[in-house]
Amino acid sequence: MRGGPGDWDGVDVLNPSVIRQGDAYYNLYSGYDGKTWHTGLAVSADGIAWHKEGKILSPDPRTWEGDAIAANGSAVTDQSGILYYYQAGFPVRIGLARSANGHQWQKNGSPVLEVGPRGSWDERGVADPYVIRAGSNYYMFYLGQDRARRQRLGVAMSDDGLVWYKLRQNPILELGSYGAFDENGLGEPAVFVSHGYHWMLYTGRDRNEFRRMGMARSRDGVHWEKVPVVFQGDQPWDAKVLCDASVVNEDHRVLVWFGGGDVPRPDQNIHGQIGLAEMR
Repeated sequence: MRGGPGDWDGVDVLNPSVIRQGDAYYNLYSGYDGKTWHTGLAVSADGIAWHKEGKILSPDPRTWEGDAIAANGSAVTDQSGILYYYQAGFPVRIGLARSANGHQWQKNGSPVLEVGPRGSWDERGVADPYVIRAGSNYYMFYLGQDRARRQRLGVAMSDDGLVWYKLRQNPILELGSYGAFDENGLGEPAVFVSHGYHWMLYTGRDRNEFRRMGMARSRDGVHWEKVPVVFQGDQPWDAKVLCDASVVNEDHRVLVWFGGGDVPRPDQNIHGQIGLAEMR
């Protein structure tokens, strides 16, 4: 749930990124105080009851990040600990922070994923990273925005998690047709592997800024087709916004943590909170 009035996460709590650390779940989530987005840590034994550990990352106005956001991220583990990819800056770009234990963090000095060249599909911003490991490589699925403010999805690859190469096939997922739930924008991809496919949950925005989740699938993680299914909130607190999936696939079940809100807006001030679902 959101924090209290005046807390760093008192206005919105969104963008969960959940990983398994030993016997516990770690949730690196985004909190909004009415002015700035930060990243916080919560810990849980079962993925349902969470204990907030506090704020762990804030934007640094002395750097490329600016002063508005250091959040909307994706956590993944390697032999050194936790890598957390987050968005910040103007134009928005993707940075990296590292931690051995989830509590003390060291930011990389510069963005790890920059905007594209003039005229490209992502020249005005790259955001909403979701990183997975497949074999010896990392794959980052992300939102790109062009000069017409169209928001679509792309993918980049890395062998070390630091140097990233955008694939030529980008964008990999296009806007929906007129009247579709995702005609106004795509974002917040979450990718997992099951039953011989890569599966993607993504957020779609319609013309009224209602947000719902769609699904796509791929054999190789690069060429995607949309699946004709749309998920939407069914409770008062997530009736207008369902977004920000984070997936853990374990023990023959797929757990999905997600953000929800009751105000149809494309960004913040939606009374955001975090829920849990299980896919079967």
